[in-house]
Amino acid sequence: MYAAMLNKKIVLAVSEANLVNVGRKSLNMDDYRCPHCNKKVILIISEQKAAFFKHLTNYSNAMGEKEEHHQSKMLLKAALTAAGFNAQVEIPLADGQLRADVLASEKLAFEVQCAPLSEAEFTHRHSLYSQIGVTDIWIVGRRHYLKRRLKHTQLIFFRQNKLWGNYYLEINPKKNMFCLKYNILQEQITNHLHYQIKYFALDELDIKTFWHFTPIKKRYFININSQKKYLKKQLAQKTKLGLRIGELLYQKGLTIDDLPDEVFTTWRNPGELDSITKFCKIKRLLNKA
Repeated sequence: MYAAMLNKKIVLAVSEANLVNVGRKSLNMDDYRCPHCNKKVILIISEQKAAFFKHLTNYSNAMGEKEEHHQSKMLLKAALTAAGFNAQVEIPLADGQLRADVLASEKLAFEVQCAPLSEAEFTHRHSLYSQIGVTDIWIVGRRHYLKRRLKHTQLIFFRQNKLWGNYYLEINPKKNMFCLKYNILQEQITNHLHYQIKYFALDELDIKTFWHFTPIKKRYFININSQKKYLKKQLAQKTKLGLRIGELLYQKGLTIDDLPDEVFTTWRNPGELDSITKFCKIKRLLNKA
């Protein structure tokens, strides 16, 4: 589709693409509508062919992950192209063993993960990218959105750098945006996460802003008493965590009150071994010495 309605007027895709390319407007921030059905459409800018409009499905929770995946790829590709990348979708790499969702350049690929993914499959794909010298950036759909409680299946998508600490990327095609969750830390005993959030539009300006985003990271407060209360509850209910920690404490002849405050007040990286287990292991080594 090469034309759309904007403010009750017909606009051409090529003209709108030119305005985006010269910086006079941001990509897909306007409310483009189909001239025939009046449903929302998005502008797709491509290096390979003329710009065009495409229907954007307003998905609900019932929408399939394939459609979410497809729309996310197309929006990400359009934003990267407008930002100056020669972005392409579904590009075979590693002698056909790998297919990049969005190949931004010869050395940079984006993987949009909406469906379930095993750790083995992730490791296989990530290793293939490493072997061919391509940096793979993983950005997840709503199935994998990070909330306040950590799930084991989310651990493979965490990354870390000096500016953002532990971070996690999410995409929302319905809102034409993506999200950076950063400075992510986990409480020592619970699976509760603390993090900060920065939203970016899927357009050329925010794609460029994303690369240079320098946040002010917060320092989180942790309550010792709440951590001890949670642990006591786990011990009393004989949960998996409670049984494991209870056995360690029993072996060392310790109670919760014998533990130093540091094991409750320090933070850990997502999925990292808890400090009580580390403390008991160190104590065991010292006893053997």
